[in-house]
Amino acid sequence: MAADQALHGLDSLELEPSPAGADPSRIARKAWAAVWPKLLAIALVFGIWELVALSGWKHLVLRGPAPVLSNLWGQMQHEQLWGAIGNTLETAAVGYVTALVIGSVVGMLVARIPPLRAAFGSIITALQTMPSVAWVPFAIVIFGPVNSAILFVVILGAAPSIANGLITGVDYTPPLLLRAGKTMGLRGFALYRYLIMPASLPAFVAGMKQGWAFAWRSLMAGEIVINIIGHLSIGQLLTTDQSALDFTSTSAVLIVILVIGVIVDMCFTKADLFIRRRRGLLDASAAT
Repeated sequence: MAADQALHGLDSLELEPSPAGADPSRIARKAWAAVWPKLLAIALVFGIWELVALSGWKHLVLRGPAPVLSNLWGQMQHEQLWGAIGNTLETAAVGYVTALVIGSVVGMLVARIPPLRAAFGSIITALQTMPSVAWVPFAIVIFGPVNSAILFVVILGAAPSIANGLITGVDYTPPLLLRAGKTMGLRGFALYRYLIMPASLPAFVAGMKQGWAFAWRSLMAGEIVINIIGHLSIGQLLTTDQSALDFTSTSAVLIVILVIGVIVDMCFTKADLFIRRRRGLLDASAAT
């Protein structure tokens, strides 16, 4: 009897508590555990920023957090900022999706065809290490100062990282798993669809996350350098504020850029946690 109770106790440790029976206080503790490090980091940054401003360093231009946040709030009341954010996010979405398609196709072909790996593997890595701003003059020469030039820079910035992520995932697919799939009759596209792609998904998602980081950085570089008339963007706002030596507005726009980057990163982090949990690589009771 005691042994049965012990086994039931061990089984209960492996079971994730059902949502219906979730303890509200436990949910609150988990939420606080996820939030307080971020709040602490923000408090530290603003505290150091305020101390630097109070020290008098660069006192003619440097302003503390309060004026910058007030300026940001004022900009949020106008359509100009939201229009710039909308245009930038639209360009980011189009460029990233295009890079995702190109990077996925190139990555899969290079990963599975040895001659292509030998010919283009190192070139993809070299493109990934290429500074995104170096592509801007080349893009302007080809397309002119238009949005297509910015999209070109974004695609070249993101696609190599996505391709390398997929190549890494395919490389780490166990050969035994491939032989088992072929034994079960998987060939050609079916082998990719039902075995290789699911097996390489964690590394692929990591490559997608890194690709987004490169895409966002490339987009900002392109928008700052390429001035498109009639197409307001976050990069143009930043350039205008810099030309006016307006520290508060410049800092406010930088906060907007940072917040967008953090939000997208959180989405990728959630996707990564979901994949790891589904594959048994994360404790079911771990905080989400």
